[in-house]
Amino acid sequence: MAAIVIAGGGTAGLATALALGRRGHRVRVLERGGPPPDGPAVESALRWRRPGVPQAVHDHILNALGVRMLRRHAPDVLGSLLAHGARLLDLTAAAPGGPAGPGEEELVTLVARRSLLDVVLHRAAAAAPGVSFSHRTAAAGLLTAPAGPSGHRVAGVVADSGERIPARLVVDATGRRSASRSWLAAAGLPVADDLSGPSRLHAYGRFYRLRRPCGPLPGPLNRGNAAGGIWGHYSAVLHPADNDVFAITLGALPGDPALAALRGAGAFTAACRLSPYLAPWVEEDAAQPLGPVRATGMPPNVLRGTATDRQRPVRGLLQVGDAACTTDPMFGRGLSLALAHAFGLAGLVDGRPEPDDRLARDAAGLAAGLLRPWFDKGVHDSRLRVRQWREATGAAAGPEPAGPPEPPAPPVPARLWAAATAAAAADRAVWRGLTRIQTSLATPAEVFADPAFLDRVRAADTARPGAAAPDGPRPPTPAELRHALTAREGG
Repeated sequence: MAAIVIAGGGTAGLATALALGRRGHRVRVLERGGPPPDGPAVESALRWRRPGVPQAVHDHILNALGVRMLRRHAPDVLGSLLAHGARLLDLTAAAPGGPAGPGEEELVTLVARRSLLDVVLHRAAAAAPGVSFSHRTAAAGLLTAPAGPSGHRVAGVVADSGERIPARLVVDATGRRSASRSWLAAAGLPVADDLSGPSRLHAYGRFYRLRRPCGPLPGPLNRGNAAGGIWGHYSAVLHPADNDVFAITLGALPGDPALAALRGAGAFTAACRLSPYLAPWVEEDAAQPLGPVRATGMPPNVLRGTATDRQRPVRGLLQVGDAACTTDPMFGRGLSLALAHAFGLAGLVDGRPEPDDRLARDAAGLAAGLLRPWFDKGVHDSRLRVRQWREATGAAAGPEPAGPPEPPAPPVPARLWAAATAAAAADRAVWRGLTRIQTSLATPAEVFADPAFLDRVRAADTARPGAAAPDGPRPPTPAELRHALTAREGG
């Protein structure tokens, strides 16, 4: 029998299987989709059909935290990704002048399409001793047994085929649906409430391939690993990927008919041509579109109660990745947090012959330390961004989203954060601290607790309401953007 069953073969499930298999555990992965096709990794990624992972066709990045995880725990996976066309981009290319500081070697981003990352992870996990895959098979429920006065323990899963699969540990890696909630409820066990905060944005994304891969880039990567920006009423950001591919994602509030036109290729291109730093990338002689514009609604930020100390321990059941916590995809933390969570849970499981209440408590502690800070920041930032964009766009943005009337308290006071943002434009040490936050290497609380960092922020000119906007390209106003899209669609 498999000692450990992992339900779900996405990034989090694959990384967990890899980590546990290389630690000597027997693991069986249940994945409702088919396996990646044989052949070279890049071709396999292109041909892999994954209806259960619809987000795989959208833009993804692996920020500095994710790169750190691969360097520490799976350097061969990182090496394979690089050998198959992924690249590491140095964020210090966008740093202000000044001497480099400690830790800057970590400030890199891995650019690769999600499908390529998962193919390489799948092959590495399948090659690990004791790891097996059951594709086109899903976990449908739990096998449970009494565990004395302390509650219940998991004894395995029931597959959708009816197969009963014994296991001493079950890991829910089913993604955003977090299937273990329904499994627990069906078994008559209490389920802790989730924490959540809306995102309520729509994203429109398209992939392109450079026509002159050996030539200079069409435009600068003003963000170090990206081009574009998050502007006052919408976002327009380009991320390079593997093998001369890049993706552009436009984020907007729903409810505005003009912006809904971004689903069309013509309107999407018109918006890119108006957006700072993006215009040269979408010229016909610069890049070739690789498919249609794909639209998606952004999921809310969710911290699952089952992954926290609010859940009464159920021995032998853990959640990983999005099954434990989902953060607003616009901030690009999901893949990296999934890897960090997977390797962290594997470390907790290692060396324990049987899951017990202590493992459940340790897993809840890992969620509190690793996931909760980014959930809190995601809730605050998502809510604040929606409010700011609504104020800028007016009634066309649609009804106010459900949720608390005021944004949650920020992890750092807004005035102090604004001062740090202003200081980072000229102070490399402040830039380094904020970049560590943006790449998930350190939480806001950790960076702003450094007295030297705070001294530099307070010594710099602080941002004040009404301060002049920084020099640089100006994004279109809401009226200019709507007019361009309406004219393009009308034409």
